[in-house]
Amino acid sequence: MLKLHQPLLVDKAVKVLFWALTFFTLIILFFILGFLLKKGLPVVSWEFLTQPIRDMGKSGGIFPSIIGTIYLTLLGVVLATPLGVGTAIYLVEYTRESRMTRAIRFGADCLAGIPSIIFGMFGFVFFVITLKMGWSLISGALTIAFMVLPTIIRTAEEALKSVPQGYREVSFSLGSGKWQTVLHAVLPRALPGILTGVVLSIGRCVGETAAVIFTAGSALGLPLSIFDSTRTLSVHFYILAREGISMENAYGTAVVLVLSILLINIFAYTLMNRYISKNS
Repeated sequence: MLKLHQPLLVDKAVKVLFWALTFFTLIILFFILGFLLKKGLPVVSWEFLTQPIRDMGKSGGIFPSIIGTIYLTLLGVVLATPLGVGTAIYLVEYTRESRMTRAIRFGADCLAGIPSIIFGMFGFVFFVITLKMGWSLISGALTIAFMVLPTIIRTAEEALKSVPQGYREVSFSLGSGKWQTVLHAVLPRALPGILTGVVLSIGRCVGETAAVIFTAGSALGLPLSIFDSTRTLSVHFYILAREGISMENAYGTAVVLVLSILLINIFAYTLMNRYISKNS
């Protein structure tokens, strides 16, 4: 009798363990959020969000950093997404498994494991110095585009693989070509998974510090072109906290940064869920 109930007991024990681990993770998450909100939320106001940085961050607001973060993130994602999705389409739809495809995947996995500080040094040497772009938006955007490229490639590849082969066969039987099949039959079904990779990339771009401070710089003013230096929210927080310039403004910047990432993820996943429910 004990042997009959043993699998059920093991299943219940594992389920309790997973619930406990999930609960512990949520406790850590809410503790971090609570700590930041307690320290930084009183600092956040309309003036703090819309005023320029003054006295190296001791006073004023963070408006230039908000704009710099938006510009850098959008530019980096726009540069990385077509290249990443195009690579995934080639690997899944236009070629068979070979040494070259395995080499591409191995290279993407290696890029994903490289620390961001190494990307920052590469961007500094190659874009800032060698190509003479200087500390600028374009140098930072190109660097973080290379950094998030593996995430977009692998998530897009898995999303394309998850589309049933029947969609392709039906499209071919109706006389569609390869690209028409990919564009009208495969990509719409894979779009939620592709967007997941893009969302993850956006979150990493917004919160990145090491790769940005070496390439985009830390100018206090608004960037007027892609060749202007800028200071993102993460860099601004790092400089304020490291130099001890203003811990109050540092906590306020951290709150804006964390809430921005949270809202971006909620908005994106809401759109994806609506898309899935609409097309399911």
